[in-house]
Amino acid sequence: MVAVDEYSKTVSSVAKSVTPHVASVRLDNGSGSAVVFENGRLLTNAHVVGTARRGTATFADGSDATFEVVGVDPLSDLAVLSARGEIPPPATLGNADELEVGQLVVAVGNPLGLNGSVTAGVVSALGRALPVRQGKAGRVIEDVIQTDAALNPGNSGGALADSDGRVVGINTAVAGFGLGLAVPVNVTTMRIVQTLISDGRVRRAYLGLVSMPAPLPDDVAARTGQKAGLRVVEVVTGSPAHRAGLHSGDLVLTVGRKQVSDAQGIQKQLFADAIGTELPVTVLRGGAMVDVFATPTELSVR
Repeated sequence: MVAVDEYSKTVSSVAKSVTPHVASVRLDNGSGSAVVFENGRLLTNAHVVGTARRGTATFADGSDATFEVVGVDPLSDLAVLSARGEIPPPATLGNADELEVGQLVVAVGNPLGLNGSVTAGVVSALGRALPVRQGKAGRVIEDVIQTDAALNPGNSGGALADSDGRVVGINTAVAGFGLGLAVPVNVTTMRIVQTLISDGRVRRAYLGLVSMPAPLPDDVAARTGQKAGLRVVEVVTGSPAHRAGLHSGDLVLTVGRKQVSDAQGIQKQLFADAIGTELPVTVLRGGAMVDVFATPTELSVR
């Protein structure tokens, strides 16, 4: 009984601290939720915004504010809104990279048009991948948070908070019964957000390879201090990776002299500043370490 009581106190405390910073947003093409993350700015999902350029946000205290869409990035499912007039102060942001499976999380949003709804659950899994597309371009959102906190239509764009009331995710999808997903709030996410604020869109570099995590041989792991790399499954013909001489079966150890063990390790480096810049890639091929140099091009989203 004590455990349940403490659980209830925690959920109530988080709900009280987070709910004022979460808005119900209405746009020409639909509705959803959004989180105040900076003074005058809200963060939501790209799929909530769609092609709309403006809308109205309603907060838990009943106040309204109009907003304009600052930037949308379908390949991270994030969008930034700029509100006119006074709105609640920003929520406290956390770091999803510090989450652990099994820890308590609380979702705050506006499912089915019901403002200020709160559900709670646990982190069911970490490191999930969510495929997304924009035009002909495809990408995988890495390290998506899986939770069993109940999510319904309208929760998208709302907050996923830890037990300290820090927003660690932006709820993005209902994947099935008892299964919800959230885009993590971390360094990579905030880099995307700041780019949306400054440029309105995110330019990405393109290498043209498909890979999957794979363990390193024991002797290589001992020599490098690295346990895993990325096994190249496919190299797109004519791509920068193809021109650089990367092959299917190569085991990628480093990109830009930084160790990689998952797709996010590469994607972190494939922003605008990498376009047209020679990028060293170290691979394990036939038992030997080989350095190749790839020059990423800009990812086309048409």
